[in-house]
Amino acid sequence: MAHAHGEYYQPQPSYWPLIASFALFSMAASFTAYLNGVEIGKYLLIAAIGVLFFMMYGWFREVIRESEAGLYNEQVDRSFRWGMIWFIISEIFFFAAFFGALYYTRDLTLPWLLGEGAKGVAHTFLWPEFTEVWPTNGPQSVGGEFETMAAWGIPAINTLILLTSGVTVTWAHWGLKKDNRQQLIIGLFLTVALGFTFVGLQIYEYGHAMDELNLRFSSGIYGSLFYMLTGFHGFHVTVGSIMLLVVLFRSLAGHFTPKHHFAFEGVAWYWHFVDVVWLGLFIFVYWL
Repeated sequence: MAHAHGEYYQPQPSYWPLIASFALFSMAASFTAYLNGVEIGKYLLIAAIGVLFFMMYGWFREVIRESEAGLYNEQVDRSFRWGMIWFIISEIFFFAAFFGALYYTRDLTLPWLLGEGAKGVAHTFLWPEFTEVWPTNGPQSVGGEFETMAAWGIPAINTLILLTSGVTVTWAHWGLKKDNRQQLIIGLFLTVALGFTFVGLQIYEYGHAMDELNLRFSSGIYGSLFYMLTGFHGFHVTVGSIMLLVVLFRSLAGHFTPKHHFAFEGVAWYWHFVDVVWLGLFIFVYWL
């Protein structure tokens, strides 16, 4: 059991970070193997995701028990807040790398291949017959012919869903600060429902993209970036929805007070971050 000594909090040694690292590494390795044609990779990926959810269950349970036992003080609260802030900052850079790849490919590389700019002379040697514009699927259409996903269909609906979920989670937060537990629970329920609805629509969108538009990972750099950006975002929405579901169950159990509810605030920060990333995806991947 962890111990609190005045202003200094000493947690017990934990194996959960090790399990989390193993799960994340296994997910990356198995997914990479699957993309390279290793059939067992998809089964290993499912197993790794299962380990990740097991870790979340175990680690959440441990932290909740310590919190409800009164072991956390102001020093712990500050530590949690800074930890969540740095985590979200790391996520910003994670998505910035993929947005940067999209910008580099579409706004810099394509003009060079068309012979524009100081580096445009290279197109004579690298790809002299290049005449396509964005999106491109490589020399001689090596990725196959495909269509892009229209912005004003499911993506627009999902945008409305996430923006609405940002309102409902904020409304739930107001209810908690006013000690209105009914408003808190209704707001959280609506947010969770909207989050999982978003994921369900995105799964349907992927099926439509692959079966009817022939848009796949192999569809050139556009296909790769499309699935990496939207797929990782969908994974973040899934994790965020699960965390909101945990917060909902805790609220039903009577946890949290108007002055002590960082677990709710931390998940709300994460959810607003997911909303902002999706707006960037909708504008730069679907719309432009």
